[in-house]
Amino acid sequence: MRMQLSKNFYLSELVHSNTAVRLGIDNTPGEAEIESLRLVAQNILQPIRDHYKIPFSPSSGFRGLELNRLLKSKDSSQHVKGQAVDIELPGISNLDLATWIRDNLSYDQLILEFHTIGEPYSGWVHCSYVQKMARMEVLTFADKKFSQGLIA
Repeated sequence: MRMQLSKNFYLSELVHSNTAVRLGIDNTPGEAEIESLRLVAQNILQPIRDHYKIPFSPSSGFRGLELNRLLKSKDSSQHVKGQAVDIELPGISNLDLATWIRDNLSYDQLILEFHTIGEPYSGWVHCSYVQKMARMEVLTFADKKFSQGLIA
């Protein structure tokens, strides 16, 4: 059965990983992580889909600890808790997407990742959501360092 998390998003697309499939890694979330993914779908992904009216799936959502470590991400990553997604929208620059999220949604952390200044489609947008005490932190990760705000 396909578990629907919001009007346009399903659990299967928030846990899918080509790397996990290729390497036979179990990337099944627990109940707490599924609830976090539901909140991300309802509060981040669905509003983006409703605004832009462009179908998309996150390139990365939940990552079990084994997969997360294989990808050389920290154990504290919000992906492990089901609280974060990485996204790109066809035809929308990542800078424009990050700017819209910053200006219109409630989130915990928003990062324009692996962005090249002057190349608005470079990298991707990482966005996390937590129900309580969101930081509303905005960062750009470029040239191997984090900077405050969105750097165009």
